[in-house]
Amino acid sequence: CPCVPTEGAMMDNRFATALVIACVLSLISTIYMAASIGTDFWYEYHTLSPAENASEAGRSIWEEFVSKDADEKTYTDALFRCNGTVGLWRRCITVPKNSHWYSSPETDMTTNCISFSLSDQFVEKYIEPGNHNSGTDLNRTYLWRLQFLLPFVSIGLMCFGALIGLCACACRSLYPAIATGVLHFLAGLCTLGLVGCYVAGIELLHRKLPLPEDVRGEFGWSFCLACVSAPLQFMAAALFIWAARTNRKEFTLLKAYRVA
Repeated sequence: CPCVPTEGAMMDNRFATALVIACVLSLISTIYMAASIGTDFWYEYHTLSPAENASEAGRSIWEEFVSKDADEKTYTDALFRCNGTVGLWRRCITVPKNSHWYSSPETDMTTNCISFSLSDQFVEKYIEPGNHNSGTDLNRTYLWRLQFLLPFVSIGLMCFGALIGLCACACRSLYPAIATGVLHFLAGLCTLGLVGCYVAGIELLHRKLPLPEDVRGEFGWSFCLACVSAPLQFMAAALFIWAARTNRKEFTLLKAYRVA
């Protein structure tokens, strides 16, 4: 974030305060975005009958879940049955620690996670999940790819804005803060697009694979962090642009007054 430079020693406390608040908002939004990308609770499934996880059928489901050949339908069914959570990079299910045939339903449970590979992020989605002969579902395919790319674009724009802010400090000028504000605004649009793509993708998936009657799905706290990050980015952008433009106008007017 840009420090508080001076423009001919004419910047008053309003602009300094606005820049400090904008820097804090930018830092918080960056932390929130990084945390949401790195965690696995974008969407959560809650099974009302978790005892099935310890049954032979349930155990075979999560064994297929960890297989490299698991398709979208296979791992989505496992998420339904085993209290699954889904992130941008990983999918997780809750399974028994002890997988022996004589395990009791009350056995201890543990979380097992599998990462999406880079190829998984760009794989085609099918009109009928799991059926490769049903044709490509373009809507879900591009929504999935965008939800992978947009958060990194958002963080990259904010980091580039911070670099411009450091240059503003070195030049002792407030003008580059406008560029920082514009970049934060674009980052906010990317984050908002990410949230929209994820919601749309989940809704389209559940139309293809409806939730079972004993399963409840909800957006998790990782998704909420991304939702909070977007307005923080917009507020930081507004403060950066307001401080730079207003200070520039006042400095121009004062300079004209002195010349007159």
